Amino acid sequence: MTPSTRRDFLRIGSIAFGGLNLRNLLAAEQGKSERACIVIFQNGGASQLDFFDPKPEAPIDIRGSFGSVPTSVPGIHFSGLLPRTAKALNKFAVIRSMHSDEAIHERARQYIFSGTKPRNDLLHPSYGGVMSKERGGRNGLPPFVAIPEKDLSAEAGFLGPAHDPFVTGDPNAKGFAVKDLTLPSGVSNEEAEARRGLLAKMDREFQKVTSSPLLAGMDEFSQKALDLISSPAARKAFDIHAEPDKLRDAYGRTGVGQGCLLARRLIESGTRLATVFHGGYDTHREHEKGVRRFTPDFDQAFPALLEDLEQRGLLATTLVLVIGDFGRTPKINFSGGRDHWPRGFSVALAGAGIGGGIVVGRSDAQAGEPADRPVTIEDLGATVYRALGIDAHKEYRTSNGRPARINKDGVAVKELFA
Repeated sequence: MTPSTRRDFLRIGSIAFGGLNLRNLLAAEQGKSERACIVIFQNGGASQLDFFDPKPEAPIDIRGSFGSVPTSVPGIHFSGLLPRTAKALNKFAVIRSMHSDEAIHERARQYIFSGTKPRNDLLHPSYGGVMSKERGGRNGLPPFVAIPEKDLSAEAGFLGPAHDPFVTGDPNAKGFAVKDLTLPSGVSNEEAEARRGLLAKMDREFQKVTSSPLLAGMDEFSQKALDLISSPAARKAFDIHAEPDKLRDAYGRTGVGQGCLLARRLIESGTRLATVFHGGYDTHREHEKGVRRFTPDFDQAFPALLEDLEQRGLLATTLVLVIGDFGRTPKINFSGGRDHWPRGFSVALAGAGIGGGIVVGRSDAQAGEPADRPVTIEDLGATVYRALGIDAHKEYRTSNGRPARINKDGVAVKELFA
C-alpha cells in the first residue's frame, strides 16, 4: 500500500466511523462489557399517582391526599411523598406511559423482570440471568444477586440454576452476615477442596449412568459457591459494616436503604446485576397508610444511590432501574385501597447512557392509560439490553432445543439516551 492510498484509507475509515478511531471504538466496546445494573423492585406494584405521575387537578378519590412537589426539571411534578427524589430528577429519567396486559402478580413479575411475555411452558430468563450468562462473574463475585431474598419470577429460567441469583439476606438486620460465605465450623478451605474432588469423582461415575442439564447446572453452581466461599474479595464486598456510618445513614437504616448500599458495593466489586426488593405496595386496603410506611424509605435510598454512584464514577456504566409488578387503579376503592392496574404506570431509569431530566410519554387525566407515546414491556426490555450492551435479538436454545430470543419485538426507547 503506497503512502497516498494508506492516507486515503485512514481518511475514509475516519469518515465511515464518524471520526472515531479504533482506540475509541475499542474503548466503547470495553465500556459496554463492564456495564452493570441495579434493579429496585417495588413489591406488589406501586401507584403511579403516588410516585412519578401525580394528578393534582383530578378529583380527591383519584389524586389522593399526598399532593405534589416540583422536581429539578421545570414543569414536572412528583408525588408529595418524594421530595428528595424530585430534586434528583436531573440524574434520571421517567417513562409515564408504560402499559401491560398482565394483572396477576406472578405473570406480571415474569414479564417486567425479563421484558418478554410469559409463557405457560417456559420460564424466560430475567435480566439478571441473562447478565450472568452473557458477562459471567468478576473478581470471584456472583454475577447475579438478590437482596434480601429471591423471587421465583426473577430467576434464570431455562438458562439453568447456575445462573440463578445468589441470595444475601437482609443487610439492615443486626449482625448481618451472608451465611453462604462461611464454611461449616471445623472445615478448612483445604478440607473443602478435598471434599470437592471426591464429589467430582463420584459425579463422573454417576454421569456414566445418566446425564441431566439440571445436574450439570447444579455442579457448576456448587463450584461457584465454593469459589465464592474461598474468595477474600467476595467476603470483603459483602461486608457492609465496612462502610462509614455517615454514608449508611445517608442511604437510610432501612431494608431498601442498606439494600441499595450493598448493591453498590457488589457492583463496584464485580457483580453484574443486583436486585433490591422493597416494600409491600399491594395495597388493596388502606392504601395511603401503607404507602406512607414504605415510600419515605425509597425517597431516601434512591437519590442517595444515584449520588453515590455518580461520585464514584460508576453511574456512567451502571443502569439503575425502578420497576414493580404494574401500577394501581386510578380510583381509590371502597376499602381505601388501590387495586392491580397494568394498563398505565411509570418506571424510572438512570445511568449507562440514560439521560437525566427526561420524561417520556404522558398518561391521561387520571393516570389510567397512556395518552401519548405508549411504551410496552418489550420496549422496556430492549431499552435495558441496549443500555447494558447486550444484543436483544440474540437467540438462546431452551432445554428442549427450541430457539428463544432474549427479547421479542421490543424497540428501545431512543429518547432516553443522552
